[in-house]
Amino acid sequence: MKIQLGENRYGKAENRVVRITRKQGTHHILDLNVSVQLSGDFDDTHLNGSNAKVLPTDTQKNTVFAFAQKFPAMEPEAFGLTLCEHFLDSQSHVTRAEVRLEQYVWDRILVDGKPHPRAFQKNTTLTRTARVVVDRTPNGSKEAFVSSGVEDLVILKTSDSEFTGFIKDHYTTLPEATDRIMATQVTAKWRHDSHDVQSLKKKDFAKSFTVATERMLATFAKHYSLSLQQTLFEMGKEMITQQPDICSVRMSLPNKHHFLVDLSPFGQENKNEVFIAADRPYGLIEAVVNRDDAPDAGFIWPAW
Repeated sequence: MKIQLGENRYGKAENRVVRITRKQGTHHILDLNVSVQLSGDFDDTHLNGSNAKVLPTDTQKNTVFAFAQKFPAMEPEAFGLTLCEHFLDSQSHVTRAEVRLEQYVWDRILVDGKPHPRAFQKNTTLTRTARVVVDRTPNGSKEAFVSSGVEDLVILKTSDSEFTGFIKDHYTTLPEATDRIMATQVTAKWRHDSHDVQSLKKKDFAKSFTVATERMLATFAKHYSLSLQQTLFEMGKEMITQQPDICSVRMSLPNKHHFLVDLSPFGQENKNEVFIAADRPYGLIEAVVNRDDAPDAGFIWPAW
C-alpha cells in the first residue's frame, strides 16, 4: 500500500491589523482580520522535513503589517489582491495565494449632529468579508478570483411573511402561519466575474459593497415572502441584476424563530403581539444564486 501526500497549504491566520490614515485632521480606520494561505511545491517539506521552500508564517505576518503601512488604506479586496501578488512574485514555487479578510466597521461619533473627524464607535451590526485567490497559470500569468461578503447581519420584519401548504405527516405539529415574524442572521458572499488582477484592483469595491447590501436589504423588506427559501432567491437575484459583474451569490440564512406565546391560561388573547424568541433549534436555509453564464474556472467557494 502506498501513502501519498494530498492537497496541502499553510499560512498565518487572523493577523489583526488596524490602519489609521490621517488626512488634514480627518482620520480613517481600516480594521482588518487577515488570514494568508499558500499552496505550491511543498512536497519535500511534508515528506522529508526540508524547510528550504518554507516562507515562515511569521514572515507572512510581518508582510501583512508592512503592506498595511506601505500602501494607502485599501478596500479589503484590493489589499488581498496586493498581498497575493506579492507572495506569487516573490516565491516562485508558490502556485496559489489566498487571503481571507474580515473588516470590522467603525462609525464616526456624532457631536452636535456632526460626525467627529477623529472619534469612532464600533458598528456591531455586521462584519464585511472578502476572499481573494490568485493562481499562477501554466504560462506564468496570474488568474484572480474575488468574492465579497457580509456576516452577522441580523434582519427582521414583522409582516408580509407566511408559511403554509407544507407537508404534514404523523410528526407534524407546526401550525400554518399567514402572518408571521421573519428574522434571520445573514451570511452572504458574492463573486465578481473578472479574473484579471489589475482590473480588479481598480474596481470600486466600496461602492459595489454598498449597492449589494442595499439591494439585498431592500428586497428582504419589500418582498412578500411565502418561504425563507423564496426570499433568499429574490435577494440574490436582485443583487446580480443590479450589478451584472456579480456572477454568483451564496447565502446562509438561519431562521431566527419567533413563536406566538399562548396567553389563554391567563384569560388573555394574544393578537399576534407577544412572541418568544427561540435561539435553537432553528431552520437553516442555504443556497447559491447564479447568473446563467457565470464563469467558474476552478474557483472554490468557502465553507458555508
